[in-house]
Amino acid sequence: MIITDNKKLKDIQMEFNDKFSHLKIEFYTSGHKGGEGSPVEETLDHNLSIGKVRKIHNEGDLSIDGHQKVSTFEQNFYKTYGLSVQVFRKSGALWMQTTSTDDWTLAKQNRKGGHSEEIVNEEVA
Repeated sequence: MIITDNKKLKDIQMEFNDKFSHLKIEFYTSGHKGGEGSPVEETLDHNLSIGKVRKIHNEGDLSIDGHQKVSTFEQNFYKTYGLSVQVFRKSGALWMQTTSTDDWTLAKQNRKGGHSEEIVNEEVA
């Protein structure tokens, strides 16, 4: 995932969701500690450019690996690019912050989100 000042937050969100279809990320005005959630009122508008909201203006390729823990992914975003990010997992028809499962890998979170979607689809059918 290439990070530059000109990219919009929504572009990063779409790239992430392309890799993990049952997960999404949101960006926030301030960081959070491990196991803590981010307040909805601090959510950044996804139409903003990265350059307008980040504190560290490094550019580069942020590696996203399914074996990476959610906490590591979120910390890397903040340490390298100055962007506060929170991973969400699909839970039925809702999106949940992964605060209590930040030690899970992105792949495991995605599988869990896919499983919950299958259950909802079975209930509707």
